[in-house]
Amino acid sequence: MTRWAGPWPTDGIAFGADYNPEQWPEEVWADDVALMRQAGVNLVSVGIFSWGQLEPEEGRFEFGWLDRILDLLHEAGIGVDLATPTAAPPVWLHLAHPEMLPVDADGLRYTHGSRESWCVSSPVIREHATRIARVVAERYGQHPAVRMWHVSNELACHNGRCYCDVSAAAFRTWLAARYADVDELNLAWGTAFWGQRYASFEQILPPRRTTTIPNPGQRLDFERFSSDAFVDHLEAEAAVLREVTPHLPVTTNYMVMGDFHQIDYAATTPLVDIVSNDHYLKADDPRGWAELAFSADRVRGLAGGDPWVLMEHSTSAVNWQPRNLAKEPGQMLRNSLQHVARGADGVLFFQWRQSRAGAEKYHSGMVPHAGADSDRFREVVDLGATLERLAELRGSVVEPARVALLWDTQAWWATDLEAHPTVDLHYLDLARRLHGALLDAGVAVDVLPATAVLDGYDVVLVPTLYLAPPELSDRLTAVVARGGQVLVSYFSGIVDESDRVLLGGYPGAFRDLLGVRVEEFAPLVEGGAVRLSDGTTGEVWTERLTAADAEVLATYADGPAAGGPALTRRSVDGGGAAWYLSTRLDGPALAALVGRVVDAAQVAPVVEQAGGLEVVRRTGESGSWLFAINHTDTDLPLQAVGLDLVGGGTHRCGNLVPARGVVVLREGA
Repeated sequence: MTRWAGPWPTDGIAFGADYNPEQWPEEVWADDVALMRQAGVNLVSVGIFSWGQLEPEEGRFEFGWLDRILDLLHEAGIGVDLATPTAAPPVWLHLAHPEMLPVDADGLRYTHGSRESWCVSSPVIREHATRIARVVAERYGQHPAVRMWHVSNELACHNGRCYCDVSAAAFRTWLAARYADVDELNLAWGTAFWGQRYASFEQILPPRRTTTIPNPGQRLDFERFSSDAFVDHLEAEAAVLREVTPHLPVTTNYMVMGDFHQIDYAATTPLVDIVSNDHYLKADDPRGWAELAFSADRVRGLAGGDPWVLMEHSTSAVNWQPRNLAKEPGQMLRNSLQHVARGADGVLFFQWRQSRAGAEKYHSGMVPHAGADSDRFREVVDLGATLERLAELRGSVVEPARVALLWDTQAWWATDLEAHPTVDLHYLDLARRLHGALLDAGVAVDVLPATAVLDGYDVVLVPTLYLAPPELSDRLTAVVARGGQVLVSYFSGIVDESDRVLLGGYPGAFRDLLGVRVEEFAPLVEGGAVRLSDGTTGEVWTERLTAADAEVLATYADGPAAGGPALTRRSVDGGGAAWYLSTRLDGPALAALVGRVVDAAQVAPVVEQAGGLEVVRRTGESGSWLFAINHTDTDLPLQAVGLDLVGGGTHRCGNLVPARGVVVLREGA
């Protein structure tokens, strides 16, 4: 994995936004820079959608405006994360090459007029994207304002899957590299079913719209192919930048949030020097802060525990949800410091000045439509001052956890395929709920790709990992053998990498580890529930299983699996155990189970105290810092001591964290 050994783009924590000066008259720019200095901004992303501005006609460039704004920012001491502008190709390129526009599964070709309107397999976009990347790198790679490269923008956000003939040809090439011959492909995809056998690779198409359910193996491989195409695109642009400017780090902004999973970021991460992420809250989620924590932990897991950058989030409302709710006073600071607590050394927004026109004019900005004389901008200034006081922790890392929670994008793709036992089972559901239970209990957790090394973890949670990496069972067995606790859930380890069922009883990948054998899935009717022998409630899913080599901790009292095991534990010498959960427990029951597993491994909370606070510790060579974030409407005591870098003064053991407030303690001070 490539990791940046050079200096961080800023002296302290990076603070700023996407800055789009081309949207504004040039006389506004000086005011922008003055306000940035007032707010404490030290890094802005520039040029993200500027291709048509830089190159209004093929081969004719207008650099003057970008020259002037980079000079202006440098004079003000503000660094630049300079983008390759490839997310939005210019109109002239679309008109000259309409074949580069993506095609949907119904065969309809999109037109230009928005962003990311290109097929990632198109040789046209690859040629022109690497060409403009080289032009920008050669002109600005030595400019003193430029601190980092920003490749494209939110890759695959709107064009993640293309079904055109160019994509079809590229898909066939990808398949020919993956499979020794077409017979091997037929076996992997199970094409004997429904008479889908192929005689040659040339007969294969993407999974376009068809009469009924498409072949699941084909669908899964098309997901992989499409993700790999974006990985290749990122690699191509990044290679140009590194060739021209090896002294500058390269990043691209991920979208680890919500349900986005168009790219397997485990494959892109080796190509970037600094991991960056965009995150936006779902406005109507009362526990949106818990999803934020889960997403931030996933980013940190991708980064291997290294500091990362929050490249985009919002000061207040976004514009693209059904109901775009404004953030309450203090929420922007609270959200920002949550990301910092969980490893971000940069807090940036979309965008600096709220747009006057265009599709995102009602997306909030650091400078709102109301201008600098506004509560929102005053909060921005306050956040900048707070981050300046936290500058000392830049370069520290989140204290490694003893609990790991595994997730996998390919398992997510496979779980999303059609014709599964119930539409009520969703891949990230249990992962988020397990993470939330640990969050509420104050127990630290590292959220890791399923391929990650598990050394040092005393608890490993494996939720709904339908398609598991082939060697994972051995790694989990090793955790149990050295005294660790492993919890595997329903619908895990069911299929191989081609979505073929592992025969002999579920969960085929983990039967020996768990000591159980599932004969049949027994999902529940919509809204259904079952009672368990320990008084808890199961939802959505049950299974008919036997526990030949495991202790039965709870059985089904009723429902389609009545009398059978619901929760089991297979213990080994040395105190290790593999637990199996075969139903979706209700909230309190799941929290109690997580508590039992964690207690069995003697894992303690970050700070021993009553619940209600989100508590995270960062550590570094110069000390440790404890973040305590109060998401409730009640002042809560924090059993810790240190200098509060947010509010000032010394925090004594038991002092209160204000309702909806944050304290960050320099411990030992």
